[in-house]
Amino acid sequence: MNICVCVGSSCHLKGSYHIVRLMKEYLKKNGLEDKVNLSAAFCLGKCTDGVTIKVDDRIVCGVSPENFSEIFDRHILKKAGSVQA
Repeated sequence: MNICVCVGSSCHLKGSYHIVRLMKEYLKKNGLEDKVNLSAAFCLGKCTDGVTIKVDDRIVCGVSPENFSEIFDRHILKKAGSVQA
């Protein structure tokens, strides 16, 4: 699984580095560090909707510390579980 977090200007101002830290923490907590390729991009083309992440080919906009857990569960844990099964 590939996860990319936008760290471009707009997403940076909206807290993308905090999202990167949360992502690393949640990946470790769920034992997914070796199963996920985490990277950053300087723009995912959704500047007005950030913080934006890309999970494989799916774009997820509006990621924040407040909704991160729900987004992680829905878009990453659920997909990782179906890949492992």
